[in-house]
Amino acid sequence: MNLVFSTFPTEAKAREVAHILVTERLAACANILPPMRSIFRWEGKISDEPEVLVILKCARSGFENLQRRLRALHPYELPEIVALDAGAVLPEYLAWVRQNSGGTEAEKA
Repeated sequence: MNLVFSTFPTEAKAREVAHILVTERLAACANILPPMRSIFRWEGKISDEPEVLVILKCARSGFENLQRRLRALHPYELPEIVALDAGAVLPEYLAWVRQNSGGTEAEKA
């Protein structure tokens, strides 16, 4: 199972994209965290912007499809799409994620 992190400029945009990804079964679940500050270098300048973090849960085998669709939907020129492997997951939760995000039963935890 992967945990996929992506930041958005607004909660409304984060909700819109999360709904699409869950509806299309590319993600089993999306958690939208409250606004935060992101400080980063972009095009030679330091930016300090409010953003919203979304954590998506998907089957490992479905990550490429999720990444492709998320990139197409994302408003940023270069979106943050970072996947972390969840090494330890409650087996029943892992089965639910696989069932709801295109994963296969043969996929290992």
